[in-house]
Amino acid sequence: MEYDFPYVELLRILSYLDGFSLLQAAQVNKDWNAIASSDILWKKLCVKRWLFGEDVTPQLLGTETWKQFFHYKTWQEHAKSRAKPEDFTYKEIYTKTSGFWDHACYLSGRGLIRNPQDRSVVCIINSDAEISTWDIYKGIIISKMSKYGTYIKMLTTLPEMQIVVTVDIVQTIKLWDCHNTEALAAYRLFFPCQSLEAVFTKDGPIVLAGDTIGDLYIFRIPDLHLISKVHAFQSSIEELYCSPQKKWVFLSMKHHQCVLPRVYFLDSLLRTSEFSAPVSTILSFSLYQGACWTPRREDRITLMSRKAFQNVTQFATFDMELEEIGNQLTVKGHLVASFELPHLVESFQFQGYLYSPEWMGVNDKNMIVCSTKYSVLVFSMEGYNLQRFHHYPQEIVGLSADPVYVIVTFIDGSLDVYAWEERSLLLRRCYQLPNRRRFWKRPCSYNKTLCDDVSIIQLMTNGPTSNYLMAYTLNICS
Repeated sequence: MEYDFPYVELLRILSYLDGFSLLQAAQVNKDWNAIASSDILWKKLCVKRWLFGEDVTPQLLGTETWKQFFHYKTWQEHAKSRAKPEDFTYKEIYTKTSGFWDHACYLSGRGLIRNPQDRSVVCIINSDAEISTWDIYKGIIISKMSKYGTYIKMLTTLPEMQIVVTVDIVQTIKLWDCHNTEALAAYRLFFPCQSLEAVFTKDGPIVLAGDTIGDLYIFRIPDLHLISKVHAFQSSIEELYCSPQKKWVFLSMKHHQCVLPRVYFLDSLLRTSEFSAPVSTILSFSLYQGACWTPRREDRITLMSRKAFQNVTQFATFDMELEEIGNQLTVKGHLVASFELPHLVESFQFQGYLYSPEWMGVNDKNMIVCSTKYSVLVFSMEGYNLQRFHHYPQEIVGLSADPVYVIVTFIDGSLDVYAWEERSLLLRRCYQLPNRRRFWKRPCSYNKTLCDDVSIIQLMTNGPTSNYLMAYTLNICS
């Protein structure tokens, strides 16, 4: 028996479904198919999943409809999880000058435009302060900006505008267009910069910088006009993270663990004429070690701390909420879940090893992933242990997580790639990418593992002056 629903009521019901369920609903009959294919529904899913602005159209993204874009982008996101190690092209990129690679950051974003010719592009800076951009798949240089002249201590990028932001040892922030040889703008701080991030907000692109005396600066792109400055701490702002939808900014003093972290409402820093003072709150969470905003959510952040004398690691998840008291806007951080994790005894070959979680990440289903020296563990935010992956005798030296993948880095330079299951709470182990160096002889150190939709890069060190970039790129992008 078929039931005829009015268009508006059925559209409202279908608006609560995810993409997979929406495709199933489209199989009922022709009328349901027409409504389930509505751009209204698929745009809502795309905006929620990839945080697009209201002015973004499917045509701008390279498709005719939002449904088509959702299909393509989801396929693209999970292409790496379905691949095999032999599906990747391996490249090593070296500097041809006397300097060695010191910083690397993606300029290509995470595939916001459907373009078969789109490629992974990385900005690299060497110890001689030369800035260059590289096509990772081909392993060739695309452009080179002027030699900076002063050692660069920090780098970030804004892929949406092909913008590079650098900070040197004389406290000068510079803004670069990767297609030009000269800096677009410069601003010299009074004190050394310790944290840096460039983001695209609903009010336009900005640069955030924290210095050693606890001041937070907000600059406009592309002219580095100072929008606001606020004194957050009595000492250095060592970590700075904006929330996925750029509503909040998290600040911490990681090496001053008695100082509690702080969260600012970003609008109050951008629109100073509308606010009498910056709106912020302090999170009651001491001995801070790490923090991750929940992907694809607006207000949730998870923190990790370590109580060394008690041999305990603690995780706490907060929801940020704006509250209006009288005519004044305030912000509260509500604790929604927490748990303590004793130092883990990992037994291998009848030998016991006591280790603490070193790295962490979260996903949009409120799962926490962390790694010890030899294991990867998955918990719910309430502390239920759901999975544990052993890697002994391989020593884990890093973990990075995003909404789709978790990448584990080992001391020998190899990588393990995991993927979050789309319709469950679990993590799936996909494959290992070995270190393909012909003359590898000893453990390497690295500064960070980064990825986009089609490539994974590592900046490696194999000696005091031997730095190189390792890159794995899916062959489908060729």
